[in-house]
Amino acid sequence: MLKVTKFGGSSMADAGQYKKVRDILMADPERRVAVVSAAGKRNSQDHKITDLLYLCHAHTQYGVPCDPVFELITSRYLEIREDLGITLDLETEFAELKKRLDAKQVSQDEMASRGEYFSAKLMAAYLGFEFIDAANWVFFNIDGTVDTAKSYEALSSMAKGKSVVTPGFYGVMPDGSIRTFSRGGSDITGSLAAAALDADVYENWTDVSGILMADPRIVENPHPIPEITYDELRELAYAGANVLHEGAIYPVRKKNIPLNIRNTNDPGNPGTMIRKHFDTEIDPNRIITGITGKKDFSIITIFKRGLTNQVGILRRILSVLEKHGVSVEFVPNGMDNVSLAIPTATLAPHLYSILAEIQQEISPDNITVHDQIAIVTAVGHQMAFRPGVSGKIFAALGQAGINIRMINQGPDELNIIFGVENKDFADAIRVLYNSFIK
Repeated sequence: MLKVTKFGGSSMADAGQYKKVRDILMADPERRVAVVSAAGKRNSQDHKITDLLYLCHAHTQYGVPCDPVFELITSRYLEIREDLGITLDLETEFAELKKRLDAKQVSQDEMASRGEYFSAKLMAAYLGFEFIDAANWVFFNIDGTVDTAKSYEALSSMAKGKSVVTPGFYGVMPDGSIRTFSRGGSDITGSLAAAALDADVYENWTDVSGILMADPRIVENPHPIPEITYDELRELAYAGANVLHEGAIYPVRKKNIPLNIRNTNDPGNPGTMIRKHFDTEIDPNRIITGITGKKDFSIITIFKRGLTNQVGILRRILSVLEKHGVSVEFVPNGMDNVSLAIPTATLAPHLYSILAEIQQEISPDNITVHDQIAIVTAVGHQMAFRPGVSGKIFAALGQAGINIRMINQGPDELNIIFGVENKDFADAIRVLYNSFIK
């Protein structure tokens, strides 16, 4: 059995965190592959190393000395090395990096990647594992996508039968230059590593004990989600929940590898297990898996008698928005009307042009626009098997005096989506949580 582990920035912040990572890996011999992030914040006043690396590169590009910032970066890693008692020459590599940086020979992506690089070098030395540079196995295509076949083959060959540490966040382009993923990209690297090695489990270690059923900034002490399907997780992420990005999920989901989100600071907590499906029944009393949402939407409602009987009319409406590069997130409709829910920031620069063109294209009877709308989503695959869930949601919101401005439900009944005014956003989430989960 093989477990691929990924440790985030909070798990790599200082020597104390490195020791926790070591204890986690040593506690289970199946944890033979570790993907690590750059050092994160040690406290609220601290800086993430990646932020400092970006800042340092920006300084040099504008001819501003970055020596104080570079010193903060080097001192953090040297301090970790000394506190762990590791014998590893980092000074030579830092000096060479600084020399190339001053000569403007280091790209922004390469500079940003060095946080993960030095974290992995230190962790490999500390554990006695082999270091595998991500540049030797994460291969990008010219369009920026990952060449998974080549990448998987490379890592499988290098890591087979070994205990290894590899940096997250970056890989190499066909011309040999370093390219990074978007922020949070170490999660993607971990998922790629698990898929490449056909791991039995991909463990993503962070500073929270799994995924919560609601935002703790809105709901006090929300319950964790012990088990969730990939489809439910995808819906929660799309609807606004702060969970793993789709890019960090797809490689393991495609290979049906379970993903376990764990807490480095509470290793005894089982966290959240994510699978394609579960052989045993999930708690039958858990109708809703999670509740989330996003604020600041605008809803364009188009009324035209007999609208649904007119072939191609929805395509014509959406083509107007496509022309302006505006994407619609939700499209609830009735017999004579259709509503388009769009982030206000995306819509605002094009609103009047879009309204005029829709008017010209289909000659509607009426068009209205409502701003300051929040979209709240309840997700749960068991909702499809429970009659009256929608009614209970709407009754609970009604009793709380919350007006529903939009309703939408997918055909698979995996989610129920509704719009409320921005001012009612937090209350709507709390009402639903207390109605279904407490």
